[in-house]
Amino acid sequence: MLLAPAAAIFTVFMFYPLAYTVYLSFFDWNMTRPVKKFVGLANYISIFTDQSFGKIMGNTLLYIVLLLVMDFVAPYIFSFVLSFVVKKGKSFFKSAIFLPSVISLVVGTMIFVWLLNPLSGPAASLAKALGLSVPIWSNTQGLVIVVISVITSWKIFGYNFIVVLAGVSSVPLEVVEAARVDKIPTWRIFWNIVVPMSSSTGIYVLILSIVTGMQQVFTPINMVTRGGPDNASTNLVYAVYDQAFGFFKTGTASAYAILIMILFAFLLFLEFKYVEKGVYYEN
Repeated sequence: MLLAPAAAIFTVFMFYPLAYTVYLSFFDWNMTRPVKKFVGLANYISIFTDQSFGKIMGNTLLYIVLLLVMDFVAPYIFSFVLSFVVKKGKSFFKSAIFLPSVISLVVGTMIFVWLLNPLSGPAASLAKALGLSVPIWSNTQGLVIVVISVITSWKIFGYNFIVVLAGVSSVPLEVVEAARVDKIPTWRIFWNIVVPMSSSTGIYVLILSIVTGMQQVFTPINMVTRGGPDNASTNLVYAVYDQAFGFFKTGTASAYAILIMILFAFLLFLEFKYVEKGVYYEN
């Protein structure tokens, strides 16, 4: 009885949509025709035989790597520095770092588009004063993914930082001080003491960085590049939207959604199989 309300909500908003997505992936339907045409595995075959699929998968993996560096590795380093290296102004730095997370990602994207405008933005003006030029990043292969990842990470970083900071701050100070008395280098204190002893928080942020990052990155892609140029910024998440609401191929979009679920499940499997083993729990 106690589980019934939660089970009902999960069934309506998660399990049923998931089952219906699997169902739609075997049909050809444009969301307006009254009849759906059963095509079996044709939607999956069309995805794997599409010339752009390899680029989309490569972009997706690159997004994941960049988001992990910016939203998992960087918050760990900042948290360690703020907890055990910085002596003054900690409250200011905490507030300043967390502030972007309360700003809408739409607003943040507009700010970055203005800042990095290659013709009239502040970055272009500074580069011109130094005798340099800013490339048109939205039309540059590779660079466009980096910039979009930076925009997304700017939004996510603050929350991840606060969560990691809570885990890092829970590391017993006497252990760190004992290491300093033994003249252990700072980088070894971070790597051999702080990271292992806060790893239970770390694995949560690791999973959160992948899932939330891949969801949030849709906004700057949709606002700025629309997946271009030539699918250079398209990932699996945007491909679902593009196929469904750009080409009205509901079956193909559903097949892409199932591939995303399989990818996330595989990444979670790797994390729990190989990362969870090294997680330290105090109790």
